[in-house]
Amino acid sequence: MSGLLAGKRVLVTGVLTESSIAFHAAKLAQEEGAEVVLTGFGRLSLVERIAKRLPKPAPVIELDVQNRDHLAGLADAVAGHLGEGIGLDGVVHSIAFAPQDALGGNFLNTEWESVATAVEVSAYSLKSLTMALLPLLEQRGGSVVGMDFDAQVAWPKYDWMGVSKAALEATSRYLARDLGGKNVRVNLVSAGPIKSMAAKSIPGFEELADVWNNRAPIGWDLSDPEPAARGVVALLSDWFPKTTGEIVHVDGGVHMMGA
Repeated sequence: MSGLLAGKRVLVTGVLTESSIAFHAAKLAQEEGAEVVLTGFGRLSLVERIAKRLPKPAPVIELDVQNRDHLAGLADAVAGHLGEGIGLDGVVHSIAFAPQDALGGNFLNTEWESVATAVEVSAYSLKSLTMALLPLLEQRGGSVVGMDFDAQVAWPKYDWMGVSKAALEATSRYLARDLGGKNVRVNLVSAGPIKSMAAKSIPGFEELADVWNNRAPIGWDLSDPEPAARGVVALLSDWFPKTTGEIVHVDGGVHMMGA
């Protein structure tokens, strides 16, 4: 078998629709030779239906990152699909959520309970997911790749999700520091906006989209998740063996543009 991920085993979270970056990352990973397992939360039947649209239908494991029992049993569930003693080579963290009162220009009035949910699901889960799978990752050395949205600046109406993404970026660096000795790399792909199901839940998404339409020096297609998915697959591969704690921007160059 040939391909960038030939012989590798990868877990992908966050696949909800064919328009998601996570779906395209799973698709490309399979096309590059990886064996893929998906996780789903809530509408599991939807994820299972989408999983059948991959080049090779992938098994789906139920995972709520706020559920300790789910996390405790995750490594065994993954091993059940991939085989005992084989290990895991890669994890794609594409999980984020903020209650509606934590978005949309309500930053100054959001209660802690909603903030806590946003931070736990969107940032802390990178740590909890990685640690749940560490027994599999450290068998062979592995790559954890999280999906980010540039947290260097304050975006219109993004509010506590923006704070959560900043926490995600910090979490990835500390994970990279502490897991380097186990040969586990942790990196993020900071992608430009994509018209996905997740995007529809963000008030003011069109304002963000306008920024990319006007300021991306090499252009940006809001309907094309593949460039970001390619960044994910590259970081999962052996072509970045000494890169960890990094944020790779796949955003058409918007992150570096000044006024």
